[in-house]
Amino acid sequence: MRNPLAISLTGLAITFLISCSKTNNGGTDPGADAPITPIALSAPVHHSLSGFAFNCFRQLQKEKDPGDNIFISPLSLHIAMGMVANGATGDTRSEIIKTLGAENLSMDELNQSYLTLLEKLPKADPKVSLALANSIWYKNNFSVEASFLNIMKDYFKAQVTGLPFQPSDVATINQWASDHTNGKIPEVIDHFDPKLVMLLMNALYFKGDWKSKFNTADTRTENFTKQGGSKMPVKMMHLKDTVQYAATPGFDVVQKPYGNGQFTMTILLPKRVPVSELFAPMDADQWQTVQSGLRTATVDIGLPKFTLKQEYNLNSTLQALGIKKAFTDAAQFDGFSKTPTKISFVKQNTFAAVDEEGTEAAAVTTGGIEVTSLPANPQFICNRPFGIIISETTSNSILFMGRIAQPVSQ
Repeated sequence: MRNPLAISLTGLAITFLISCSKTNNGGTDPGADAPITPIALSAPVHHSLSGFAFNCFRQLQKEKDPGDNIFISPLSLHIAMGMVANGATGDTRSEIIKTLGAENLSMDELNQSYLTLLEKLPKADPKVSLALANSIWYKNNFSVEASFLNIMKDYFKAQVTGLPFQPSDVATINQWASDHTNGKIPEVIDHFDPKLVMLLMNALYFKGDWKSKFNTADTRTENFTKQGGSKMPVKMMHLKDTVQYAATPGFDVVQKPYGNGQFTMTILLPKRVPVSELFAPMDADQWQTVQSGLRTATVDIGLPKFTLKQEYNLNSTLQALGIKKAFTDAAQFDGFSKTPTKISFVKQNTFAAVDEEGTEAAAVTTGGIEVTSLPANPQFICNRPFGIIISETTSNSILFMGRIAQPVSQ
C-alpha cells in the first residue's frame, strides 16, 4: 500500500490566448482569396476532439452561475490531457482516453493526430497567426522516464527543462507562458508546492482578422440585456455581410470567417431559452448538423466588442467527466516515473478580445437545426447572451468555445 506522504504531485498548467489587431477601416481583407490547405484527420479523431469539447463545456456550465461568462480552449485541454495520457498506465490511462473520446484510437494514432495539428494548424491560413506550443518542466532531482520525454519531443514538439523548482524559477515558467501568448497570459503559477515535481503546459495563440471587417464608424453604444433582464451598455459593431446563416425556432446561427475562410467563428443567438441552457443538448453529431444546415445569406450583423480574462481550475470538471483515479494516491503514472505520482491540478488561463478588425472567441452551438426559409437581409443582433465557437473548417477542430453573458470591454 502506498504511503500518501511519499506521493509526488504532478501539476498541469494549460494556457491559451486569442487577441486581435486594431485598424479603423472596414471592408474585405485583400488576402482573403488565399487557398485553403486541408488538414486531414480521421473520423474517430474528429469525433474525439468535438465530443470532448462539448462534454467539457456542458460540465463547466453546471459549475458556473448562469450569468457568468465562460471562455475556454477545448483543443488546448485535449492536447494537455493527451500528454498526460502518455505518462499513464492501466485504469488511469483508460479513464483519460475514455474522457477524451479516443477509445477507438491507438495511442500512436492519437499522438500522430496531435503532431498533425501542431504542424498544420499554424500554416493553414497566411492571414491568421496561430501558434501551438508544449513544454515539460520537471524538478531536477525527480527521475523522469526517457521514453516519456522522447514521446513529448517527437509527437508534441515539447520543450523539456529541468529546474530546481526554487522561487526564482517561477519567473522562468511564467515567461514561457507570456512568450507563447504574445504577452497576454503573463502568469500561470505564483509558487511551487513542495510536492510538485512536474508541470505539463500547452499554449495556444490565435490572432485572426475578419474576412469582412466591421467599420469603426458604424460602432455605437447600445443596450445589452443580460440574463434576468437587467441592461448594460456595450459598444455594438454593425455590418451587412454575406455569411453562412441558419434560422431555427430556437436560435439563429451566423458563421463569420477570418482570413481566407479556413478559420471561422460560429455565433449562436438564442430566441427562447437562456444561453446557459442552449448548449445542454449539444454534442459532436449535433454540431455537425448545425454546420450542414447553414446557407449563404446577406445578414445585418450586430456584435458587441468585448475583452475577457479568465482562469479555471478544472480538477472537478475532469473528475466529473470520468478522470478520477489520476487525482488519487492510486494513480498509475509509471510512464512518467517509477516514483508514485498523481495529478495535483489542471488549470487554464484564458484571454479573449473582439473588435472591428478581428475576433478570437469560442462558441458552443445547439443541435438539431432545421433550416427555415430565409427572409431578405435577416437581422442578427447580439444584444443578449450568445455563444461562440472558433474552429478550423477542414479538420473541424474546435479551438475555442464560450458563452458571452456580459460582453465587457476593457
